[in-house]
Amino acid sequence: MIDEKLARLRTYRNNISRYHRLLKTELTELERRFIKKRMSEERTGMEALAASTFPIHFKCSLPAIEEAHSAR
Repeated sequence: MIDEKLARLRTYRNNISRYHRLLKTELTELERRFIKKRMSEERTGMEALAASTFPIHFKCSLPAIEEAHSAR
């Protein structure tokens, strides 16, 4: 089960990367809008799957992280 979810997460990631590469090419405005819409849908799907696969959330503010690194 976890292997299937990880494979789906990789697929989302790969699709998003492909869409980023496509956006760097010469496209019509219609093509660009379509790709941006698909990329948004892929991100939404990836975020939902990641949240259901890894439900633990760690809350840590950036200043706390910087403080921990400077204390070393």
